[in-house]
Amino acid sequence: MEREPTRTGRRSGEREGEREGAREGDRAEAPEVAQRAGGSVPGRAMTAFGPADLERRRGVRRMKATAAGLLLFVAVVYVLAKWAAHEGAGPWAGYVAAAAEAGMVGALADWFAVTALFRRPLGLPIPHTAIIPTKKDQLGISLGEFVGENFLSQDVVRQRLRAVGIGSRLGAWLAEPEHADRVTAELATALRGALTVLRDSDVQAVVGEAITRRADAQEIAPGIGKMLEKIVADGGHKRAVDLVCARAADWLDLHGDQVMGAVQGGAPGWTPRFVDKRVGERVYKELLRFVTEMRDMPAHPARGALDRFLTDFASDLQSDTDTRARVERLKGEVLGRGEVQDLIASAWTAVRSMIVSAAEDERSELRVRVRAALLSLGARMAVEPKLQDKVDGWVEDAAVYVVTTYRREITSLITDTVAGWDADHTTRKIEAHIGRDLQFIRINGTVVGSLAGLVIYAVSRAVGA
Repeated sequence: MEREPTRTGRRSGEREGEREGAREGDRAEAPEVAQRAGGSVPGRAMTAFGPADLERRRGVRRMKATAAGLLLFVAVVYVLAKWAAHEGAGPWAGYVAAAAEAGMVGALADWFAVTALFRRPLGLPIPHTAIIPTKKDQLGISLGEFVGENFLSQDVVRQRLRAVGIGSRLGAWLAEPEHADRVTAELATALRGALTVLRDSDVQAVVGEAITRRADAQEIAPGIGKMLEKIVADGGHKRAVDLVCARAADWLDLHGDQVMGAVQGGAPGWTPRFVDKRVGERVYKELLRFVTEMRDMPAHPARGALDRFLTDFASDLQSDTDTRARVERLKGEVLGRGEVQDLIASAWTAVRSMIVSAAEDERSELRVRVRAALLSLGARMAVEPKLQDKVDGWVEDAAVYVVTTYRREITSLITDTVAGWDADHTTRKIEAHIGRDLQFIRINGTVVGSLAGLVIYAVSRAVGA
């Protein structure tokens, strides 16, 4: 009978704790309601309570009341059973009292355990209580490490991506015309956006520098020599010679007076004019005959001399040091001229305008070809295992690179986010989500404690008998 006041004190303490928890829940809910009404709660980094969260909190309070009511019930049963035993009731009163007493112990122990997760029971500074608010940052670090070790490992990433079968799924998806149209439109939008963001002056400077640097780094004379040698060997230059001779003959036919006049103008002043005229006519006729014969005779000696000159020049471009040096100097002078740089700049502007126009036009050759390529690629990926494996490998390698290179940044996102949450608000948020289930621990503790107490009492009586 001496333990009665102690148990009564525990029961009153439990009831006081429940009332305190309810009052704290009301105080915690008040700022959330105020914030939903348009106010703000300073120092809060986690998402504010919504209607669903408030409903969960009401559910938690209902379950707390249920667990507390069960504790109160076994306490009343215990008092009545002890009173019945004191009044001389049968042995059953002892069994009931033992079960009720153990049920109270189990209920109080589990109430302490559940409460200690979120706050200090009865406000007492008991060590290792209020786990979530005091260990929030450590929990965030542990959560980040858990995610990094179990979700961001190479094996896990490869296994999950391999199970998904991205190659075959992507192929089947791209093989649909509407999907190919969508991807084509998105690519066109991205291309237009990229070209719009880029400044023409920057691109022109980069392209000009790249061309100049590439040209300076590589000697062009040997390449030109090989190309010229190939052209001469194939007779490709003969069409150019035919064209030049034909145009020269036509020009001489039309401008004979100018040629003769030029010859007469260069004659000495002491020669008679009729002599100058005869010389001019003679020079013009010989020049016209020479050009006409060269035009009409493929085996003309001058053509052969030109072939030999081009062959020797091609050889010098490849092997003669002086010739190659002169070509390099000429190359530098040409690249350094402002006209060449202006040509590069105008070329980029023209190319940019052409690409933007093609990207905007749904019927442009660019978009038609891209769409056809996507459809063809999708059809192949849907049926070709080798191509599927290749795509899967690319995706896996890219994902593994990301998780291995940026694992620390990804996990730090979790830890930094948790560290930025308000401790009290986080505690209430977590309790709203899992608190209702935790109250079943208290209920189960009461029931299991009662059954355990009944069994222990029965065994003790049996052994004592």
